[in-house]
Amino acid sequence: MKFTDKFISNLKPKDKMYQQRESEGFGIRVLTTGHKVWVFTYTYDGKRRQMNLGSYPDKSLADARAAYSAAYSVLHDKANPRDPQSERDQKHTAERQKREEQRLAFTVADLIKEYIEKHAKPEKRGWAEDKRILDKDALVVWGKRKAADIKKRDVVLLLESIVERGSPGSANGNFKVIRKMFRFAVQRDIIEHSPCDGVVMPAPLNRGDRVLSESEIKALWNNLDTCLASDEIRNALRLILATGQRPGEVIGMHTNEIDGKWWTIPVERSKNKKAHRVYLTDTALGLIGPLKVLDEKTKEMKPKGFIFPCPHAEKKQGIAVNALAHVVRKNMVVPVLANGKPVFDEKGTPVTENKLGVADFTPHDLRRTAATCMSQIGCMDEVIDAVLNHSKQGVIRTYNLNRYDKEKQQALKAWERKLNSIITGTASNVIPFTRKAA
Repeated sequence: MKFTDKFISNLKPKDKMYQQRESEGFGIRVLTTGHKVWVFTYTYDGKRRQMNLGSYPDKSLADARAAYSAAYSVLHDKANPRDPQSERDQKHTAERQKREEQRLAFTVADLIKEYIEKHAKPEKRGWAEDKRILDKDALVVWGKRKAADIKKRDVVLLLESIVERGSPGSANGNFKVIRKMFRFAVQRDIIEHSPCDGVVMPAPLNRGDRVLSESEIKALWNNLDTCLASDEIRNALRLILATGQRPGEVIGMHTNEIDGKWWTIPVERSKNKKAHRVYLTDTALGLIGPLKVLDEKTKEMKPKGFIFPCPHAEKKQGIAVNALAHVVRKNMVVPVLANGKPVFDEKGTPVTENKLGVADFTPHDLRRTAATCMSQIGCMDEVIDAVLNHSKQGVIRTYNLNRYDKEKQQALKAWERKLNSIITGTASNVIPFTRKAA
């Protein structure tokens, strides 16, 4: 009998397990459940044996024949006939030992590199921030240690050290990335168990309730002109406040995404993986500036490309994701100089000034501030959610497909009028929304 694909697929289960053979020990076993297993039946050292060659249809007829031929060749090797099943078992054992040796030799530095290259870069727009976090603490403390040797106690001590140096938020950020990295390591069989299992967040989570007051909005907007920052950073921070969009999406803005007074954040850059249309007010367009620039070589006008480009010419990309937060932190504690030298107080502590004139805040707080102000002037919650590109929840997610473009435009125009009145200190000409009017 010569097996064919049709013959194998038509084999039906019976009350008892049975086998069909082709020739010289090659056959297939059909279980009562209908499961089919390729087998090689042979005699070695006077004992009858049966070798499992894999299951059908996972292993096709052609692949099963190839496996059978390899086993047959080992059994009938004229120079050195051997038991094919024992040889395969020994080979598998050697492969397992080799994998175990490789796993045990894998350092944390190796793991960080593989996590960044195989997971973070392909999956995360902000992969560079993951790398920065891991390089700063985990790599320094654990880099030369074997990844399999890192225990729960090591994770706890590392996080505690970050909290103790006065950075509880950084400790939480480290924990999130380290936990993700070790889960990746388990999936890749680099380690058997994650040392983060059972570890709790090292510091209380900040629910993010910082909203700038009107006086703070005015101070920040005006002080940005004299702070230590590039024009791109200044305008990016203002644009977050003017549009209510995420900092990472603002700094990645490209001329290809702008059509007249609408900016479309594409799927690949949107946090919730949904394209999002943002109405650009006159204030927003002023911060964006011209969409075309003069090409010095051709002397022709060409699209600008990234609205807020990275200052390094070789990097054809937007500003780095952590640049905004870095500039904000730096400008809150600027050394005071006298004749070019630092000024110290009576206790010998360097005197500093806050060039932004605003208490501690983050770029993301500007987005929350914009949303809160829109609510205060009467915008409906569902419209604010649409402006912010928050995903709809529950049944409404399925049945309400309204994109709220008209309402978003009205809300952002109203917020622009309110923002301008705050900045200039003039009476607001914003007509409050009412639920009925909206």
